Amino acid sequence: MPIELQINGQRLTTAADPSTPLLWFLRDELRLCGTKYGCGMAQCGACTVHVDGQAVRSCVMPIGALAGKPITTIEGLQGPVADALRAAWTELEVPQCGYCQTGQIMSAAALLREAPQPTDQDIDAGMAGNACRCATYVRIRKAIHQAAAAARGGAK
Repeated sequence: MPIELQINGQRLTTAADPSTPLLWFLRDELRLCGTKYGCGMAQCGACTVHVDGQAVRSCVMPIGALAGKPITTIEGLQGPVADALRAAWTELEVPQCGYCQTGQIMSAAALLREAPQPTDQDIDAGMAGNACRCATYVRIRKAIHQAAAAARGGAK
């Protein structure tokens, strides 16, 4: 039975197996490779995307459960918060190896939608489950604070 999906504002229909994890559908079928495979068990956050605006781990999310729900990947993330996050990530040179960073940015964008002026505790809670093997957590936190201020129209 065909599944109707809405990915990055585009509607599409697929005959893929409904149990296919969203991560593999994005990467293998749509060639959207910004979403990364990390652990395959929803533990590391590298595969984070937004479903209905919420950060979810795409490696364990079957496409059959997503019919009609808006899905946003790093390729489709846009708006003032996304722009502010990308600018802060670049300016503060957050990535070291960079592998986890798309998941980090997707989680940070969801966090800033919920808490536009986050505390360190908000950031720690909102980013929990996003692992960075290079341990750039201090730069990530600083970039989120900077992006939050920029998105609100404030100084860095």
